[in-house]
Amino acid sequence: MTDNWESVYSTPLPHRAELAKALLLEHDIPAVVINNQSSSYPTIGWGKSEVHVRAKDAILAKVILENEATFS
Repeated sequence: MTDNWESVYSTPLPHRAELAKALLLEHDIPAVVINNQSSSYPTIGWGKSEVHVRAKDAILAKVILENEATFS
């Protein structure tokens, strides 16, 4: 990721990160999921999946996730 992107959501459950990404995309906020989980031990759940958005959209993205996300 470049410096213009920042993490707005982090979870050990990859499907929740994908749901957060989809919610942000519904609000026209470009988002990507960064999977930092260990591929050596995927069932143990080491690491997290993070949703990143452009820095200029970060505050709005956090507000949307706090107010509209029902999977948290």
